[in-house]
Amino acid sequence: MNFRQIEAFRTVMRSGTVSRAAELLGITQPAVSRSISELENVVGFALFERIKGRLVVTPEGQSFYRDVDASFIGLDRIRASAARIRDFGSGNIRIACLAALGSTLLPRAVKLFRDAYPNASLTLNIMSSSAIRNHIADGEYDLGIAADEIDLSGVEHQLFASVPGLCAIPPGHPLSHKKVIEPADLAATDYIGLSPEDRARLRLHAICEEANVILKPVTETPNSATVCALALEGVGVGLVNPMAAYGFPDRGLVLRPFVPEVLFKEYLLFRPDTQKTQLIRAFVAKLYEARNSRPTLQQV
Repeated sequence: MNFRQIEAFRTVMRSGTVSRAAELLGITQPAVSRSISELENVVGFALFERIKGRLVVTPEGQSFYRDVDASFIGLDRIRASAARIRDFGSGNIRIACLAALGSTLLPRAVKLFRDAYPNASLTLNIMSSSAIRNHIADGEYDLGIAADEIDLSGVEHQLFASVPGLCAIPPGHPLSHKKVIEPADLAATDYIGLSPEDRARLRLHAICEEANVILKPVTETPNSATVCALALEGVGVGLVNPMAAYGFPDRGLVLRPFVPEVLFKEYLLFRPDTQKTQLIRAFVAKLYEARNSRPTLQQV
């Protein structure tokens, strides 16, 4: 039994005639009939009865066809997968993202990507930057979006964003009336800190110490969006990544520039020793498009 015989049988069943099957397969009618006869010899029973020059499927042939057709469903899926890879690269992208961008920038990029590649699929996971780096290095994800506190050795990477942080301030807070926040302003207010290992937090504390201001957080969190939520509830004031703050000003949160600037940096991480597929390159382009289409810092 070989594929040519099975394909001839299935095509006759689906088209209804030997002549139509031959046309679909691009071979002669005698070649189709010969393949059917060979298949009947192999399986040991008649697939068709020859009635007045026509092929009429037997009950055994009908039963056999159900299994044959089911097997071709898997083959059709393989063909569809090959087509997706040919047209778009890998059919599925596995993405790991830090929480700061996971609920703001990433969904926007996914929407832009899906509009352009509706047949592609994505797997998304939100995790810490260190976990993202390790999963990328182990080849478990195709693309990572991580903050700069990680060890970048062993993974392909490129700088994605470097933006000045903003102070998240409760509505009605005394600092909300200032246009710019300085280190001395944080000395006399409750301060919400990012995680101790966060590079932006370390940069902020170094600037404040140089100005003889010692920051003592009333609460800590690894996520800038959580800092925004806490500030909105009146817990205190915190420095946040602007890309994690989208939507909060609409709810009343006040955002003000901090001077001197404290930069938040994010990197794109790629699996080592693996060429980026067309699909991954396309998604990276949509990430940059999403980043560039957001309001400027002055508009946030």
